[in-house]
Amino acid sequence: MAETPTQKTIAYSRIIHLSQIIHPQIPQWPSDPPVEFEKVADLEPDGYYLRRFSMGEHSATHMNAPKSFHPNSPGIDAYHAESLVVPAVVMNIVDLAAKNPDYVLTYNDVVAWEANFGKIAPGVVVLLYTGWQQKWANRDEFMNQQHFPGFAGETTKFLLQERQIAGVGIDTHGVDSGQDMNFSTNQQILSHQGIVLENLTNLDQLPPIGTTLAIGILRLRDGSGSPAAVMAFIP
Repeated sequence: MAETPTQKTIAYSRIIHLSQIIHPQIPQWPSDPPVEFEKVADLEPDGYYLRRFSMGEHSATHMNAPKSFHPNSPGIDAYHAESLVVPAVVMNIVDLAAKNPDYVLTYNDVVAWEANFGKIAPGVVVLLYTGWQQKWANRDEFMNQQHFPGFAGETTKFLLQERQIAGVGIDTHGVDSGQDMNFSTNQQILSHQGIVLENLTNLDQLPPIGTTLAIGILRLRDGSGSPAAVMAFIP
C-alpha cells in the first residue's frame, strides 16, 4: 500500500516581499549586464501592452546555483520545488556593519545569537540583516567600492557542518563580503546545492525565528542563478 504523503502547512499572520523591485537603475556588480526594458506592443495600436526585458542571472534579488562556481554542477533548474520552501532565522549585524563595512559574521556572533534564540535547527536558511537594504536607492553607497559585509568563510563552514543549514541570504550584493574574492561562502553552500540569496530587502521586518520562505525562481536551463521572488511568511 502506498504511503499517504504527510500534509504540511504554513501558519502565518502576514506575508512580506523580500525582493527588490527591478528597474534599469538598480545597483549592479561591475561586470554584470545592464537591466533593460523595451516596449514591443502597446494598447494603441496593438490592443495590449507588452515589454521584453534582459538582465543578468545574478542581478536584482536573486538566487545562485552551483553551476556559477562549480564546473559540471547543477543549474538553477535542478532545484526541486520542495527545497524552495524553507524555514529561516535572521541575524542582525546592523550596528557592527555601520562601524565596519567589511564586517563578517563570526562564530562568536552565532554563539551569542543562539544564547538568545536557541540552537539553529537543521534545514534552516540563515538570513543576515546588515542594514545595506537601506542603501539600495543609491548605487554608489550600496556597492561602496566593494566594501560591504557578509558571512565569514569559517563561520559558514561551522553552520554547514555543525548546524546542517540549508543555505544563507543577505541584503547586500553578496553573501561573501565585498573583499572576499574567493567567494568562500558561495563556494561552500553551492557545493551542497544549498540556497544562496542576495540583494534581499525588508529583513528588518522579520523576527529572529519562525519565518518560512517561499522562493520563486525562473527555471532557466543550466542557469548560473535566477532573479528571485522571495516571500516571507511571518507567524
